[in-house]
Amino acid sequence: MTLDPIGGLRNFREERIDWLLTVQTGVLILLIFVIAPLQAIGISAFHAFAIGLLLAIIGSMVIISNRPIALVLMSIALVANIAVFFLRLYYPVPFHFHILAAAWLIIAVTLGVVVTQAVFRQGHVTYHRVIGAILLYLLIAVAFATLFAFVGLSNEGAIKGIAFDDDRSIASELFYMSFVTLTSTGYGDIVPVHPFARSLCNIESVIGQLYPATLLARLVTLELRGPSR
Repeated sequence: MTLDPIGGLRNFREERIDWLLTVQTGVLILLIFVIAPLQAIGISAFHAFAIGLLLAIIGSMVIISNRPIALVLMSIALVANIAVFFLRLYYPVPFHFHILAAAWLIIAVTLGVVVTQAVFRQGHVTYHRVIGAILLYLLIAVAFATLFAFVGLSNEGAIKGIAFDDDRSIASELFYMSFVTLTSTGYGDIVPVHPFARSLCNIESVIGQLYPATLLARLVTLELRGPSR
């Protein structure tokens, strides 16, 4: 009996890709809808918990994708999150939020590319791949939240209703604005004023409208092209 560790690793990867899409979706939901609000009410210890969840995302991404560049980019983002955590504790210097926004933009884009390749690859459309498509939808919201952050940090008063200070509540506020835009819920307490902010809102709202229809069409096509069962 011959041993083939590379082949075994490849088989393990193929078997776990779909399942890990669901795991990553659950982790990101926890970060956005649980950890961020808890940080917003002043429980700073959850920043450390968020770093642990980010490690879980990176670990699962390594199995899903064998691209070294993806691991390097996600590792840079992880180091940035850890650095901000300790800087906030011991060195109250400015630009903490600039670093975090850049780190999470890297996470959203890198993970988005990896998830897109995993979800829309050829083959049977499983339940986990549908959940992975939801993960991609969430990552779009995260990416736009970071872009709103850069606009607000660069232009005072660009978005009314959000104070762009190095405050632990700002992440929750930006996620809220991004999801309100993506789902076309409508604005009330937060209003984009600067032309760049409004342009980003327009782009995100269009994506929010087109994504479900485009996604369903693509997944149906993949299912029809898949091998007969």
